Amino acid sequence: MTVIDIPGSKSVTARALFLAAAAEGTTTLLRPLRSDDTEGFAEGLKALGYAVRQEPGAWHIEGRPAGPGAGEADVYCRDGATTARFLPALAAAGHGTFRFDASAQMRRRPLGPLTTALRELGVDLAHGEREGHHPLTVHGHGIKGGAIRLDAGQSSQYLTALLMLGPLTAEGLAITVTDLVSEPYVEITLAMMRAFGARIAREDGPEGRTYTVAPTGYRATTYAIEPDASTSSYFFAAAALVPGGAVTVPGLGTGALQGDLGFVDVLRRMGAEVEIGDSGTTVRSTGSLHGLTVNMRDISDTMPTLAALAPFADGPVRIEDVANTRVKECDRLDACAENLRRLGIDVATGPDWIEIRPGTPAGPVEIATHGDHRIVMSFAVTALRTPGVTFDDPGCVRKTFPDFHTVFAAFARGL
Repeated sequence: MTVIDIPGSKSVTARALFLAAAAEGTTTLLRPLRSDDTEGFAEGLKALGYAVRQEPGAWHIEGRPAGPGAGEADVYCRDGATTARFLPALAAAGHGTFRFDASAQMRRRPLGPLTTALRELGVDLAHGEREGHHPLTVHGHGIKGGAIRLDAGQSSQYLTALLMLGPLTAEGLAITVTDLVSEPYVEITLAMMRAFGARIAREDGPEGRTYTVAPTGYRATTYAIEPDASTSSYFFAAAALVPGGAVTVPGLGTGALQGDLGFVDVLRRMGAEVEIGDSGTTVRSTGSLHGLTVNMRDISDTMPTLAALAPFADGPVRIEDVANTRVKECDRLDACAENLRRLGIDVATGPDWIEIRPGTPAGPVEIATHGDHRIVMSFAVTALRTPGVTFDDPGCVRKTFPDFHTVFAAFARGL
């Protein structure tokens, strides 16, 4: 049995940084993820005038409930979607002129539903080039609040940004959501907001679900970041794939916030043994994997993990309702299909689905990563049973797990 410590959750770290910056007092984050995305978020906060002190195993953030300390700032969001979507909302609640830009990859990713909602709340903002995309300039002058409608069918991050903004408004915020993808990520947001003192009510009605956020502000706290469930999926999949394989991830158990832990339920349906306890989760191989049809709308970040594992099942694996994966770091549906075909696997895709038939992946093959960390980490699982797999950009894992290759190689030797 291999026990592996997975780095802190990217999603939880990003939300915690926003909440800490907005809170009254100094917050300490324990075991935050150190990666390109989270370092970019922290650097963005510093550019906006927040005091962030980083030491091994703990980050300390002095909150500013009134908004950014800088009256004017330029923020580079790198490749980070959470940085690029959350920080403009945080800045809008303050006072000043804040310019945001991002990498070419992040510039391609949509921002429109969020900035449309902010404009409806009276925020003065302008897209620098293409409407609905970075670069973006926000002229902050505080936000009164009110009621808005939001389509979060492309990304739950739009809703998360607005929810976290709610307590910073003068009168509160009511958000009616007409469509929502990756709902478990919203549950993470709500739980974390409450840990920082927010009050949120939720009501389902004929026009959608309405979240009502009171104008409470936030209170600083000490907050422990749990291990990243999406990152854990590669290790769980590897244990399920290799005969005799087994792995335990401590700190990710029955009380976990992250919906992506639901990936182990998919592995259970495929035939793996899964135990989820109070202190961690264990996956063991049974020596075989079965095909299945699965809706991954709520855990779509683990879609590439399952796609990379799928050829080793004894029947077709069909993954449905994952249209939003086409607007991630790359078009993940097409990227998975392209690389599986390079490996000699029969694959079909549609607008929101992919079906992978059983086969024996054959190398040598260079995986086209499209600069996407999840494509690299997913096909590292395939490589366990496929000699000759290489990657055209192995270093893009720095986005969420800079030491992935070293850690995964050591883990694989122990399987």
